[in-house]
Amino acid sequence: MSAFPITLATPASYPRTPPRESEVVVIGGGVIGVCTALFLARAGKQVTLLEKGRIAAEQSSRNWGWIRQQGRDSDELPIMVEAARLWRELAPELDRDIGLQQTGVTYLAQTEAKMQGYADWLPHAKTHGVDSRLMDAGEVAKAFPGLAGTYAGALTTPSDMRAEPWVAVPALAALAAREGVKIIENCAVRRLDLAAGRVAGVVSEAGAIRCSSVVLAGGAWSALFLRAHGVSLPQLSVRESVLATNVLPEVHAGAAAEAGLAFRRRADGGYTLAPGGRPDLYVGPDAFRALRHYLPQLRQSPFGQRLRAAAPRGFPDAWRTPRNWAADAHSPFEAMRILDPMPDHRALRRARKRFAALYPDLPPIIARASWAGMIDTMPDIVPVVDTCAQIPGLVIGTGMSGHGFGIGPAMGRVLAALVMGDAPGHDLRRFRADRFSDGSAIRLGPTL
Repeated sequence: MSAFPITLATPASYPRTPPRESEVVVIGGGVIGVCTALFLARAGKQVTLLEKGRIAAEQSSRNWGWIRQQGRDSDELPIMVEAARLWRELAPELDRDIGLQQTGVTYLAQTEAKMQGYADWLPHAKTHGVDSRLMDAGEVAKAFPGLAGTYAGALTTPSDMRAEPWVAVPALAALAAREGVKIIENCAVRRLDLAAGRVAGVVSEAGAIRCSSVVLAGGAWSALFLRAHGVSLPQLSVRESVLATNVLPEVHAGAAAEAGLAFRRRADGGYTLAPGGRPDLYVGPDAFRALRHYLPQLRQSPFGQRLRAAAPRGFPDAWRTPRNWAADAHSPFEAMRILDPMPDHRALRRARKRFAALYPDLPPIIARASWAGMIDTMPDIVPVVDTCAQIPGLVIGTGMSGHGFGIGPAMGRVLAALVMGDAPGHDLRRFRADRFSDGSAIRLGPTL
């Protein structure tokens, strides 16, 4: 079985020495950080992006590759509509084919209750001009020839797209570099450098960089970084496992999901499969601290996650991971350059068997590669996109809750606007950081 495409053995594409000064420093080389840096550079800003490991090596390359408007939170949806437009605009500017195709996303429903949930979401799509619609059982049969089983219907969005994330995000980084962003891999930011309580720079493992603004787009590591500066954010991370199959006849060109499985066609002729159901939550100190914020989610879906006793050594919420460290000391970000959890092979075997059962006429389905990623998630399943009230000069973009790849270009454009003090073009009140501390009720995003 082949290894994941991006590892520490992958030669660094950007092995530069950090500058001593930059207008803006972006922490994190995933899709959110890369897109933020790109749009800041396009606005004429001097930008340095620091990545502790390799560009896109964590969740930004490990996701399903869906560029999905369907099922989004009503406040996230207009940003996602913008993102879909930006993907189409950016793809021709990239130096490689990222597999971007408009093949749609479909959620299959086995019950009328599920169909009602889809129907309840449809007004949000209509408000923002998204072409989502319901399908009846007959339409599902025509759209999915050869699919075994009976379905009550489905929710589908023909304008949704797919792409290969481990190709797309490095391609976006290459575009940002061509437009002037200084990208440095294998260079962790240990701490912020503060003067009179506001950002004056960052301290990286390769030295200090003076700057007036910092964007934290650290994915699963963001809450740990903030805690070291006295800022509490109830962000946790959950494990999801994925596999890539051998080349198979095309049974469906797009992406689809049902109760036990999610799948999408890949550019290499195989399928990406992921088990439906519950992600894995490793219980650590932050899980206990954040428990009260997650109670509404637990009440709505008490078995929504599988609890694991403890995170592996070095993970952000592992029991022995330091919560504080000096700027001149080795940090947790250097101790684990790439967050690379072991996949749940048992769940992946179930996913492969489920796909074979859905399409019994396919030839033998072989797992060519498997991997897992840690998804940064929030209690209400929507991100934090905000300036940091406690530390002027710091902008936070994290907790994308498994939605980051598709929405990345637009979230990057929004975060760039926040750095520059410009109007973001969207109502961001839903994504403010202080919603977890100002007494606001937790309002859950959709769980379609």
